[in-house]
Amino acid sequence: MDNSLRGRTVVVTGGTRGVGAGVARAFAEAGAQVLVCARRPPEVPFPEARFVSLDVRDADAVRRFFAGLDRLDVLVNNAGGAPYSLLADADAERHVRVIELNLLAPLTASLAAHDHLRRVKGSIVMIGSVSGSRPSPGTAAYGAAKAGLENLARSMAVEWAPDVRVNTLVVGMVHTELAHLHYGGADGVRAVARTVPLGRLALPADVGAAAVFLASDAAAYISGASLSVHGGGERPAFLDAATVNKET
Repeated sequence: MDNSLRGRTVVVTGGTRGVGAGVARAFAEAGAQVLVCARRPPEVPFPEARFVSLDVRDADAVRRFFAGLDRLDVLVNNAGGAPYSLLADADAERHVRVIELNLLAPLTASLAAHDHLRRVKGSIVMIGSVSGSRPSPGTAAYGAAKAGLENLARSMAVEWAPDVRVNTLVVGMVHTELAHLHYGGADGVRAVARTVPLGRLALPADVGAAAVFLASDAAAYISGASLSVHGGGERPAFLDAATVNKET
């Protein structure tokens, strides 16, 4: 299967660390010219991509950025995230900002990129989350935004066909440089990894490989799809609670 994207231009929002950096590197390895957009430059610069300072929540700045591009073949809407906060422990405005970053910003970027993508029959890859399809206590606004993002991608795939393909990667737990902070150190990471059927957390490179596939000619007939990158998902809790067929 040839996933080569040589000669194509790819924009990855939030591509300076974690999943975004893994996605940017994967596209660069496939031969693409990669631009990564974020508010701050990467702490460890990597030569595979060109950095552009951009706050994706600033709609005017986003429109100016895309208007200034000569060509665009692939847009990866990766920028997102949310701090842990129970719903009642933060005001509505804070939750609204989470939704702006994770849902409205990808919509703004996609609209700004549309004309470029339509001209070359390009594609959009949304970086979704398993939080969008299950309860997400502590990050409820984030989960709601990711659910909306997946639905937006499906609608966009219908409205913009046949000129632009739009797909979503539904990403599970990823071992990034900040994973130890989320899961309580190395021991926590190992414990959480044991809950994944494949026995480990995803690596940013795993997400990047899936994004390259969806953007490549190998996926030319795939649009409006949601591809799960979660190592098999989550073991249902009731299996551990049930006593049937367990040795005593």
